[in-house]
Amino acid sequence: MFNGTYTAIVTPFRSGEIDEESLERLIKFQIKGGVDGIVPVGTTGESPTVNLEEHARIIELSVKYAAGKIKVLAGTGGNATSEAISLTQAAEKAGADGSLQVAPYYNKPTQEGLYQHFKAISRATKLPIVLYSIPGRCGVEIGIETVKRLATDCKNVVGIKEAGGSCDRVSQLRAALGAKFEIMSGDDSLTLPFMSVGANGVISVASNVIPKEVSQMVKLFATGKSAAALRLHEKFYPLFKDLFIETNPTPVKAALAMMKIIEEESRLPLVPMNPKNWDALRTTMKRCGVLE
Repeated sequence: MFNGTYTAIVTPFRSGEIDEESLERLIKFQIKGGVDGIVPVGTTGESPTVNLEEHARIIELSVKYAAGKIKVLAGTGGNATSEAISLTQAAEKAGADGSLQVAPYYNKPTQEGLYQHFKAISRATKLPIVLYSIPGRCGVEIGIETVKRLATDCKNVVGIKEAGGSCDRVSQLRAALGAKFEIMSGDDSLTLPFMSVGANGVISVASNVIPKEVSQMVKLFATGKSAAALRLHEKFYPLFKDLFIETNPTPVKAALAMMKIIEEESRLPLVPMNPKNWDALRTTMKRCGVLE
């Protein structure tokens, strides 16, 4: 259902407002690059700094610009269950294909709290739900048993974006959940290692910049052409790393601005890149052949 390459797209801003023209240009770039889908208004889409009306609008625009050519897995999570439900229902109304549900952040619920949170959301929508475990940002991991409970009790919980950095956990998830449950890497540099132990693809930051190349890498590995996939991984590994030289999505927005796809603008508390890091990223992009 959700496998291959999904781009966690940035939210372009211009003079403090959503830049709809640049968003359309970015999504068309993704379609041309051959990705399987996009994830609007996730962490990379600066979900913490958009209001509820803007959040729903970005999803609505993403569905419009995707035009049925690629799937839209809308980021509609939150640390308040009621807010996550409201955003998810808005995404369903807008025509999204599914919902990405990040673990509640800052309030650090127990595993039972996580279970009840995601269960309540699943009961409030018909959309397929992909869980998102990223303990480094949320301060809590969605436990293996909790994922299994949810997949068993909630038929629309169909997958997980795994961003804990552990191949062991991917193996444990696959063993616990079976072959049909979708597991997506949440880290570009770990896509091939994760796929080697059972992941189905990646929700990628780098594919904002190199959609064609990330898509090719994932497809090659999925079809048994691991050596060719590894060559792409090795070529773009420096970019995978430098896109996180500062807090995401600051570097990827800078990269897209260098490519003249969007403006290099975020909302506070995110600020422009340190000039030294900006230069380092540009040098890496040139070495990888992304810029001339």
